[in-house]
Amino acid sequence: MARAPLRRLLWMFPWLVLLAWLIAALAGPFLGTAANTVDLPRILAPPAPGLALGADDLGRPVLARLAAGAGTSMAVGFGVVLLSAGVGALVGGVAGFVGGWLDLVVVRIIDIFLAFPGILLAIALAGILGPGLGNVVMALAVVSWVGYARLARAQVLSLRSRDHVLAARALGAGPGRILLRHLLPLAAAPLIVEATFGIAGAVVAEAGLSFLGLGVQPPAASWGSMIRDGVSHMLTAPHLVAAPGAALMLVVLAVNLLGDRLRDRLDVRSR
Repeated sequence: MARAPLRRLLWMFPWLVLLAWLIAALAGPFLGTAANTVDLPRILAPPAPGLALGADDLGRPVLARLAAGAGTSMAVGFGVVLLSAGVGALVGGVAGFVGGWLDLVVVRIIDIFLAFPGILLAIALAGILGPGLGNVVMALAVVSWVGYARLARAQVLSLRSRDHVLAARALGAGPGRILLRHLLPLAAAPLIVEATFGIAGAVVAEAGLSFLGLGVQPPAASWGSMIRDGVSHMLTAPHLVAAPGAALMLVVLAVNLLGDRLRDRLDVRSR
């Protein structure tokens, strides 16, 4: 009997974390200049009743910076997944459906991308494109689309000989209609599960790029840049690293937990 409330609590935990993430991201733009207001007397101030998470090395409130960074991480996470999943699913689906030399070329391109460490390739692309939110999304999407393409191709290869596809082809449906109406919708379940893990990966990658100075630039806030700025004050003001680090860990953990649950729900073989 005691296991039921615990199981319910574990199920609610990721939703509560994601709800807090969403609220913080939506509240960020309404904070105005609070997240960037320099207050010299409050430099490295510890958490206090009027300053929930303390202040950073410029006297800016860490809580306001955390909310502004939530908007950055959410924009990058969902932006990268939407762009890379859309391109990857389309490219992989077309390659798997058409086959032949086109499929061979796409597979070789995927192999080339997978031969490079993803984060190193993202760092190189971000360095070439320059810092900025849009460039970070573009760099991470270029790295991430291959996973969705490979998964979509495998799903389409297993589905293109199904009876409903052969019937649609016999009724005169064109390749585009068959792919968009009869194949990709059936391949959506694994792609959605992959996308949930992709959000977590994009959030971590954005924090890493911002930590290296290749993400959003000051005074814009990012959890990665907050951790970078707080590293030099670890002994005197550990809250500068603890707050964004805990936020990053909780969001990634929550997204991964929901991805696991979603995979279990959509996997008919586990029922």
